[in-house]
Amino acid sequence: MSSENYESLGLAPKPIRPHILAAATVVFGDDYYNGKRETINLSGFVQMNKWPMEGFEHRVDERGYAEFDTELISAPEVGIKGYSYELNDRIQILSNPKLPNTGHVKQIAPGKNFPAEFHIRRFGILETSTMRLVHRNVIPIYGIVDDVPPFKKPLSSPYLGYPRGDHDQELVQAPNVVRGTELPEAWYPSDDENNPIGITPTVFFAAAPAACMSMLADPSMIMQVSMEGELSLEVDGRTVTVDMAGDHSLAAGAEVLLYGPEKHDEGAGVLAQLARVAMVGECPELGGRVMLRASWARPSGGSVGDGTEDSLSRVRFPSDLHFDAQFEIVTPHGNLYATNPVHIAGRLNDLDPQGTDLAMQGPDAALVTENDTVKARLTGAKLAMRESIVGEHAAVNV
Repeated sequence: MSSENYESLGLAPKPIRPHILAAATVVFGDDYYNGKRETINLSGFVQMNKWPMEGFEHRVDERGYAEFDTELISAPEVGIKGYSYELNDRIQILSNPKLPNTGHVKQIAPGKNFPAEFHIRRFGILETSTMRLVHRNVIPIYGIVDDVPPFKKPLSSPYLGYPRGDHDQELVQAPNVVRGTELPEAWYPSDDENNPIGITPTVFFAAAPAACMSMLADPSMIMQVSMEGELSLEVDGRTVTVDMAGDHSLAAGAEVLLYGPEKHDEGAGVLAQLARVAMVGECPELGGRVMLRASWARPSGGSVGDGTEDSLSRVRFPSDLHFDAQFEIVTPHGNLYATNPVHIAGRLNDLDPQGTDLAMQGPDAALVTENDTVKARLTGAKLAMRESIVGEHAAVNV
């Protein structure tokens, strides 16, 4: 049997610059055990430099294992962003330009390119409108990949299964999903040279459940959209209406990914994913300020068009847009998880979603705690898509 090495892939000497979906469970404050904990859905634009670019090596060791070098770079448009309920602010994570974010792709079995080990020594910068933080220790990022680039199958879970909750539990990540492996890690205020200041942290990355996880996606088009609307909830036998809103400039609102047939293996038609949602409102019946978000563990899949298109360019507008949304509601007293997806749909006039109205159709959903206690029901939703940025890339600096 012939022995493979990565030269057989014919990789081009240029960076990989894909979209990235990510999540991190963050604890705010200087007390890891008693701080406010939140799982934040993030997404953005990553650049990975790699062999055979200049300065990067390909090696086969004496035992027959092949590997090649990689590096995550720092640039103004590169990074991941999301909205923090606890901070009421945009949060973004960048590579620290002062420290090398280097790693490798390496064979697990000698002479066989895939599955392969993916490893990056991660040094990050965390920014909000009021904070700039760094961490002292390296965060090793590790996963198993089956291709380069290691794109995740559209609309598939980052786990082998579907966990519920934001606190400690055993998790099994899926192939082509990577995660931080030496957590928790404390983040400290930074000086202008990206050096940590003092010994009192401001934020921690927690060990679970979404432990600094990420996966690469390959959509045909990305929509970052400000959103407003209302939810209908049943709480303690009463029907209440909650006005909600989210601004894409704060990494809130919604992010929608569209996948043409060349990007998935489901045949004809264009798939859609409601990849990230953050809409905030006031609901006294649930304790005050609440946030609607899309589940990280359970993708909210859907479609645009009539299902016969052989490319995104073949979609005729106006066109139906559908999602089976996996919603969660963050409250001051804990998070609530919908027990089933809710169907939301509307008419998309063109690839600029501004002006599109989405409405919930079909069955409602119980909203339960992590221990399955029913606290409310989601009985309706009317959402309006407002100002948007649409393109093939979603840079962090927009």
